[in-house]
Amino acid sequence: MAETGIQVQAIPMVKPGLSLWHKVKKSRSYTDLVRGLWADNPTYRMVLGMCPTLAVTNTAVNSVAMGLATMSVTIFSSVAISIIRRIIPRRVRLAVFMIIIATLVTFVDLFFKAVLPDISEALGAYVGLIITNCIILGRAEAFASINKPWYSFLDALGVGLGFTASLTILGMVREFLGFGTIFYQEVAGAGWTDWAIMIMPPGAFLTLGVLYGIFNSISKPKE
Repeated sequence: MAETGIQVQAIPMVKPGLSLWHKVKKSRSYTDLVRGLWADNPTYRMVLGMCPTLAVTNTAVNSVAMGLATMSVTIFSSVAISIIRRIIPRRVRLAVFMIIIATLVTFVDLFFKAVLPDISEALGAYVGLIITNCIILGRAEAFASINKPWYSFLDALGVGLGFTASLTILGMVREFLGFGTIFYQEVAGAGWTDWAIMIMPPGAFLTLGVLYGIFNSISKPKE
């Protein structure tokens, strides 16, 4: 038989998992979600929400509670603002944003008082002060007011998770050094000496400064 001269080239095999993961990483949804976790972390990058960061992070439980409360308000306010963004008059948009945020904070405060009274008492007035948190109003103004609800949800979720993680790490370090516990569980030995300064305001500043330096040294771009 005569040879046709046609060369058949082998088609390289592409791993479906790698291809799918590559597409996910390139998607806008993924970018909006993870941006607040690291690149735009509200605590260690944008240095926002310092009032609760320094005030309620003496224990890990309080830190998680404040983080989740702030994240809930951020998510619901961002989605709500995104849905009605086209009908909000530009001149009164900040007032509308604050009304929405204040309403959600009131719900969160009442929920804590009804379901988690001990945590509500520990957090005190700082739950109500979530209204003034720059993170929430900042995401509403900079992102939710100009983007669709789905992307606003992902952005708020990422920022909320980043804030919650930041508070939790700070709270765990302060609780361990100040009480020898983590989430109220004894982890230090019998010979451990509590660092009283760590449960006081100076301890919050010191711990935050150290963690801030570590975070930025890790994320510093290579020259």
